[in-house]
Amino acid sequence: MEITLVPDGYIKRKTSTIPFGYELDSKIQGYLKPNPEELEVLSEVSESVSAGEISLGIGVDWLEYKTGKSMSRMGLKKHVDKVYGRK
Repeated sequence: MEITLVPDGYIKRKTSTIPFGYELDSKIQGYLKPNPEELEVLSEVSESVSAGEISLGIGVDWLEYKTGKSMSRMGLKKHVDKVYGRK
């Protein structure tokens, strides 16, 4: 039995949906590789939305402009609520 060490930042894949900022890794089955650039943009947008500086609509447009990937307003809201503890 071969044991594979999982690199820092990798997360275990739990569902068929791949979270924003992560991608499949062909070398390590069952884990998702972080994309630092996308995670940085997501963090900036989430912080701005949480602080009330921008709306969810502007946030999702910003994400798509910077990363080329889209996210729904509700998806961004759920992420912001999870990270910043809103209910």
